[in-house]
Amino acid sequence: MKAIAYSRFGGPEVLQATEAEVPQPGPGQVRVRVHTAAVNALDGKVRSGALEAVFPTALPSIPGIEVAGVVDTLGKGVSGVRAGDAVLGFADTGSYAEYALSSSYAPKPGALPWEDAVTLPVAVETADRVLRMLQLTPGETLLIHGAAGGVGTLAIQLATFLGVNVIATAGPGNQEYLATLGATPTVYGPGLVERVRALAPDGVDAVLDVAGKDAVPASIELRGGTERIVTIADFAAQQYGITFAAGPQERSASRLTEVADLAARGKLLTTVAASYPLADAAAAQRVSDGGHVRGKLVLTVA
Repeated sequence: MKAIAYSRFGGPEVLQATEAEVPQPGPGQVRVRVHTAAVNALDGKVRSGALEAVFPTALPSIPGIEVAGVVDTLGKGVSGVRAGDAVLGFADTGSYAEYALSSSYAPKPGALPWEDAVTLPVAVETADRVLRMLQLTPGETLLIHGAAGGVGTLAIQLATFLGVNVIATAGPGNQEYLATLGATPTVYGPGLVERVRALAPDGVDAVLDVAGKDAVPASIELRGGTERIVTIADFAAQQYGITFAAGPQERSASRLTEVADLAARGKLLTTVAASYPLADAAAAQRVSDGGHVRGKLVLTVA
């Protein structure tokens, strides 16, 4: 099968088109003929070798942790799905390929385009998990740093569904976008603490950092301490005494099904920043590495 892989750590240029063996599903797995794969910031961090101590990677490696496609073959013990069914979910093997294995997936609604479907698995799991960690209640105010990406896009909407007021930061070009999601937008950078205080005179009740760019000190100042601050992007979290939400992941097929249905019915916005053919995976990761992506970058495979 056609795939994108890397045999050494480095920049996006280490990604190369290759021929790889078609993976065979084990117990509880399905094989998916990939239509779309998502590009996540984590893909680039693992590829660079920066996270080797946290995520050891056997080389050569095919990137990609999200997949949308058609079930091709069932592993032993799999039920509730048939060959030919359209699904979206998490890839057990790299999804930058024509075929990938998955043991955590949900039906893809027919009205949900392939590109939009693959934006959901990681964002839904992460947003749900961190919102539960923050123990938000209706009427509270949540500050989200770096909210224009895939996780932020979902977190804003899921928080507002709970009746939470959201203040969200992003660059100047994403202010209107954040407002359309239901947040009160503001720009990051110098003066952030003062801007947030002006928007929330009674203070913020919780903070989610998706940016990982010096947002934690400002968050601690705004909260007056380290409680109810969670980051998914700042690996120096422990130095500040706050929670780094690395997991354990809580992959729920029923929850993914529910959110995919909301997206298909237009009740929840999914945003595809750009779509690239599989052969241009290096270009997509280069954009991802640069940050400031609105929504999700997607690779189209079939």
